[in-house]
Amino acid sequence: MKNYKLFCITIISVFSLGSYAQVGKVNSGDKKYDNYAYIDAIKTYERVAEKGYKSEDLFKKLGNAYYFNSNFDKAAKWYGELFAMNTLLEAEYYYRYAQSLKSEGETAKANQMLDLFNERSKNDVRGKLYEKDRDYLEKIKANSGRYKIEDAGINSKYSDYGTFIHNNTVYFASARDTGNFSQRKHTWTGEHFTNLYEANLDQDFNLNAPKVFKSKINSKFHESTPVFTKDGKTVYFTRNNYNNGKKGKSDYKITLLKIYKATLENNEWTNITELPFNSDNYSTAHPALSPDEKTLYFASDMPGTYGQSDIYKVSINDDKFGTPENLGPKINTEGKETFPYVTSDNEIYFASDGHPGLGGLDIFVGKLGQDGVSNIQNVGADINSPQDDFAFIIDVSSRKGFFSSNKNGGKGSDDIYKFQETKGILCVQELNGLITNAATREILPNTKLSLYDSQHNLISTGSSDPKGNYTFAVDCGKNYIIRAEKEKYATREETVTVLKENGKTYFPIAMESSECQVVIGDDLGKCFGITNIYFDLDKSNIRTEAALDLEKILDVLNQYPSMKLDIRSHTDSRASYKYNETLSDKRAKSTIQWLIKNGVSSERLTGKGYGESQLINRCADGVKCSEEEHQMNRRSEFIITAL
Repeated sequence: MKNYKLFCITIISVFSLGSYAQVGKVNSGDKKYDNYAYIDAIKTYERVAEKGYKSEDLFKKLGNAYYFNSNFDKAAKWYGELFAMNTLLEAEYYYRYAQSLKSEGETAKANQMLDLFNERSKNDVRGKLYEKDRDYLEKIKANSGRYKIEDAGINSKYSDYGTFIHNNTVYFASARDTGNFSQRKHTWTGEHFTNLYEANLDQDFNLNAPKVFKSKINSKFHESTPVFTKDGKTVYFTRNNYNNGKKGKSDYKITLLKIYKATLENNEWTNITELPFNSDNYSTAHPALSPDEKTLYFASDMPGTYGQSDIYKVSINDDKFGTPENLGPKINTEGKETFPYVTSDNEIYFASDGHPGLGGLDIFVGKLGQDGVSNIQNVGADINSPQDDFAFIIDVSSRKGFFSSNKNGGKGSDDIYKFQETKGILCVQELNGLITNAATREILPNTKLSLYDSQHNLISTGSSDPKGNYTFAVDCGKNYIIRAEKEKYATREETVTVLKENGKTYFPIAMESSECQVVIGDDLGKCFGITNIYFDLDKSNIRTEAALDLEKILDVLNQYPSMKLDIRSHTDSRASYKYNETLSDKRAKSTIQWLIKNGVSSERLTGKGYGESQLINRCADGVKCSEEEHQMNRRSEFIITAL
């Protein structure tokens, strides 16, 4: 995919500075490179290199020129020459070389370069994503095989890309020669500037012959990526900084990209105005509307951008625009994130060369939520290739759509493909549960809940509803920490692993009261959530974990010297009646002896074993029950007989 759709022009200028020892042709190439006339620059540099000249700067320029024109095989060649001369380069060159190698199918060597990039870049998000997902190729493989893909039937030998569907018409950008002699050619790509075209879409998702979109929107410079409002009266689109016959330039004399808006009046597109957050000194491009049309998503390299281009959003309220917000580091990297598309299922599709992919730009999908973008995944190797894949749109009901790519086998430098998605990719999980009192099982509404990731970074907060229930939207297969806090209760923090398939993960939380009010006849153990004093099988000696619970009982008895307890031990119905009665009695007496040994007067303690004589459910002899049901009958009680 060509650079004018990525607006990384200002970024490239950073790497175009420096002095060169070469003569004549190299100086000529430098001038063309700095002016972004890459086609001529490449030829000049290559002719010099073919004569045997070797220069770090020369190879950087050659590699960059091909890299930013998405000609990754030649970029890999010249970056290879660069690394043959010097392996101590700026970190960015390791990443570009890795991306170029991926496009050549040299994944192992690419991953070696990514390892080196990660060592040298330290805090670069791209390196962290690679380190976190070293098995990214397996994940991409798992996400593949979900699409049926065909040529869209409207491609030319030039660049065609960036579709939008409105009223059974597909709108797209094309650099095809329409015979309009006023249409200029771009020295950067050697092709005509792109105009908007349209093609009718039939009920079988086939496109008729395209025709130019006849309106004042098309100019002698680039137009692309239109998005229409549902009523068809407003369109947002990308264009070079050119309006009303005037071309704007940045402080570096570069004509960048802006998002424009036009309205339909008397069947004519008019009132073409740039959006208020545009600037001559940075680009904005590739608008996408939220389903309710209250938010506009777009790509930009405005100040505050993490990388070469980031995805932003801005609110729309009665035709007034808010302040653009960066979608944050979960989606944006030090590379390029661009071409957003948002669905009514709160999915955001976008193109990126910063997230782990197959090379060039890959298409990714994430889940939009109140806390930003989560669960970002590569859509797989059906759509993505070692080249640039981008501008993905989908109809959520039919799961049909279009995307653009310069993958091998196409007709032009970029082509439009149509697809049918046969299987979803995003795994959606809900973490939910019931908050209760551990002793009484009373539901606890208005309990404050905090959800953290496995590194204890706060993700979200909430409260249990009037029925004690809570819910959080979470990612499949991940570990989380959930904290429950409520006045007069001990704070509870638990680790939970979310299921890996679509659905819900149920995780109830029982909270222990920090203040337990008791009267004669109450079970003191319930104050601490003690339901059973555990013994080894067929044994009556006190285990370490049992001693921990008994320490709590001991502490209360020490605090209240007049309190007396009747200690009762119960078993389930398995084994014989006599055996259970004897065993439970031994355990009750063993518990009493432990308390006496630790300083409690024997006069304050009574107790006996009841075996299976006081079952609290249906699990009597001969009744088939689960282990959980039997566990309910195996219990210890500390009944208060005096205060």
